Amino acid sequence: MANVNKIKGRIGILTGGGDVPGLNPAIRAVTIRALREGYEVIGLRRGWAGIIEVIRDPKADNSRNCQILTEEVVNKAGRTGGTFLHTSRTRPTHVAKNSVPEHLQSTYDQEKNDLTPEVIKNLNFLGIDYLIPIGGDDTLSYGVHLYKQGLKVVAIPKTMDNDVPGTDYCIGFSTCVTRTIQMTNNLRTIAGSHERLLVLEVFGRYAGFTAMLPTMAGAANRCVIPEHKFNIDLLAQLLVEDRDRNPSHYSVVLISEGAMFEGGEMIFQDKSTDAYGHAKLGGIGDLVSEELKVRSAKYNNGVQVNTINQKLGYMVRGGDPDAIDSIVPMAYGNLALDLILQGIHGRLVVLKNGRYDNMPLDVVTATKKSVNVSQHYNTERLRPFYKSFEMKPLFIMTSE
Repeated sequence: MANVNKIKGRIGILTGGGDVPGLNPAIRAVTIRALREGYEVIGLRRGWAGIIEVIRDPKADNSRNCQILTEEVVNKAGRTGGTFLHTSRTRPTHVAKNSVPEHLQSTYDQEKNDLTPEVIKNLNFLGIDYLIPIGGDDTLSYGVHLYKQGLKVVAIPKTMDNDVPGTDYCIGFSTCVTRTIQMTNNLRTIAGSHERLLVLEVFGRYAGFTAMLPTMAGAANRCVIPEHKFNIDLLAQLLVEDRDRNPSHYSVVLISEGAMFEGGEMIFQDKSTDAYGHAKLGGIGDLVSEELKVRSAKYNNGVQVNTINQKLGYMVRGGDPDAIDSIVPMAYGNLALDLILQGIHGRLVVLKNGRYDNMPLDVVTATKKSVNVSQHYNTERLRPFYKSFEMKPLFIMTSE
């Protein structure tokens, strides 16, 4: 696909990292508005991977790597979950030797290769004037890198964990919380029928927002989060007490996947890591469930309390977006176009204190966003604080 001059320019859009409901509405919003403003929009497929694999030859078939977006294409996908552009966890600065595209292998033959020069050349070949990456802090950190290399980047935050710095809200978070509450309420009927402790592992590598909000909304009695290493005996005592007080004789705890026992570390499925160095988490819920069953006897007259253990995992990722993850992506897409129409770039579109705004893009790499434990989490009761909500943002907790 050769560079073709357009009236106003060409916008490239991509989705990277994990999929979430709300990505397709964001792509739709960008495309519809851009087309009406006189721009052409190119969907870059499979995140940063698609750009890396572009072959710079006008006769080459790059349909696997990019596609021209039309109203018909985005309207069809705009109401659905996932991302029709597909996604990956590719990190162009650290491409493994066996992942380098075949046509580049004679140039890049190290164990880890920085393909940024190829990314820039490929974006120029495609005629991309503005780039809109939609992703979490990993995907957007590479967007920051490209911006510092001189590319015009306007970014949109998404992640179920809601942990991109600079914004109160990331696409996917509301649907994740909604699904978590629904599934917890479904499973509590089983816990009540058998008078058990219900242990649910939820998303949240470094930030516990996805456990905190459902608990605050009443879906669980307790939650443990990555920001505070928890005492398993305290958790067992509290859950047995909750069970005793409940007429249906059960209690519920949400476990962030990144939660850690007091004196312990994160629990990983294996030793493999993704392109950004993250090992796959999973298993803390299993361990907590086993320990609770054994330790519950101490607080239940010597009798163990059985547990129900479930990892919610991808079930909260799947399906259509909820109302908020249909509305916010629409607004974020239009915010991104507002900036482009003004010739502004190097920005991250955000929600701050209930209002749409934008921030310098490098806020993504300048800090971390996590639960403020002293302000929001009761470490003695292993649950959120319920204090004054006056003038708090919609989802109560931010990193500020």
